[in-house]
Amino acid sequence: MATSPTGSRGREELVRQFFEQIQRNSTWTVIFHQALAVSLGLNGTDLKCRGLLDETGPITAGELAELTGLTTAAVTGVIDRLERAGFVERAKDPADRRRVVVRPLDAERRSDGTGDRFMPLTNSTSALLEGYNNEQLELVLDFVEKSTALMRSQTLALHARKASAR
Repeated sequence: MATSPTGSRGREELVRQFFEQIQRNSTWTVIFHQALAVSLGLNGTDLKCRGLLDETGPITAGELAELTGLTTAAVTGVIDRLERAGFVERAKDPADRRRVVVRPLDAERRSDGTGDRFMPLTNSTSALLEGYNNEQLELVLDFVEKSTALMRSQTLALHARKASAR
């Protein structure tokens, strides 16, 4: 490990370790969400689509397909599974009654203990955050917000490149 004259890791080593750890975090996050989805009778894509619906609010199946890069047929299957599991409902679009939107259902409306499955992770993460002071937590939050926006923009750019290659 390269260190500076003061004994701390140099920037190059810190950046290398950052990319290594963020990749590991991403991998284990995906694996966790897949395991959680399976415990709910879904798959990882279904669960992440539900997460997108939490973020966007009610949207059409076509809009969900556009956001995810899935085909409309695949999104129909996702919505069917989420609806059967009680995570979403199809509803008439209040702005255009001819259209159907997919609406996420509030956790309070579910009685299957779904929220309980998140509690160990929520509690462990809360305990982890206790090790950071407010200034450090502001920095971590800033990074997470900016990296999320970066991932969203990079994903949309990939979708746009795929669409223009057709």
